Amino acid sequence: MKKNNVVRIEKNWEETKVLLISDLHWDNPKCDRALLKKHLDEALKGNHDVLINGDLFCLMQGAYDPRKSKSDIREEHNVANYFDAIINTAVDWFAPYAHLIKFIGYGNHETAILKRQETDIIERFVTLLNYKCQSNVQVGGYGGWVRIHFADGANSKSFNIKYMHGFGGGGAVTRGTIQHNRMSVNVEGADAIWMGHVHEDYEMTYTVEFLSNQDTVLQRDILMIRTSAYKEEYGDGSKGWHIERGASPKPIGGRWLILKPYRGKNETRQIHAYTHKTL
Repeated sequence: MKKNNVVRIEKNWEETKVLLISDLHWDNPKCDRALLKKHLDEALKGNHDVLINGDLFCLMQGAYDPRKSKSDIREEHNVANYFDAIINTAVDWFAPYAHLIKFIGYGNHETAILKRQETDIIERFVTLLNYKCQSNVQVGGYGGWVRIHFADGANSKSFNIKYMHGFGGGGAVTRGTIQHNRMSVNVEGADAIWMGHVHEDYEMTYTVEFLSNQDTVLQRDILMIRTSAYKEEYGDGSKGWHIERGASPKPIGGRWLILKPYRGKNETRQIHAYTHKTL
């Protein structure tokens, strides 16, 4: 269910595993589709939810796009109706996983097409996928919220994720962690802040102090999550735009988010959360 750019996921009071992925660049020949399929098949086998935080598509080979390169287009997309071909083939490819995908957000590659070509690729893809698969994939934003709500009888507890596709560069040293520092200043009430965009991979824990309604000083953890990409651009390091700009090899894959609800002191509902890299 989605309301005002908030995707709500209802869960029973039990351990939950969620696949967090971004920057798939699915239509690019350098996308590691075999690895992506492996991770999605793992989600399918375990009936785990899938969240996609932008740049599902690459979309750089359209007419008048200054970034286009003949070596970066797949044969099945080298046709006159380039964007239509990507959408149609993607719907067929993602169909087995449509019932698992809770939302697809926008990345800078999708918003660039909306700006340059005046067509909304994500809206078109999700509409066709839902129509063909009778699924309920939600269209997210470039940023937004996911509330995973655990019910325990008359009681409940939510895990709130602030997602943002990303901004700025990763930085050879900081790897994008500065953006998480900036987001932590702007965002209130998140249990996790999740970004992609810079093709890095990490989890950090920020611990903050707060004052309860009973005037008790407490602490809580906020997960800072970065998911990398499925497009491998470095190769053997010999040539290409990635090499010419001095970029380093990047990790490939997403992260699994594990949520374990439990009853703490005085029967308070709590959620233990952590992530690990996909294998």
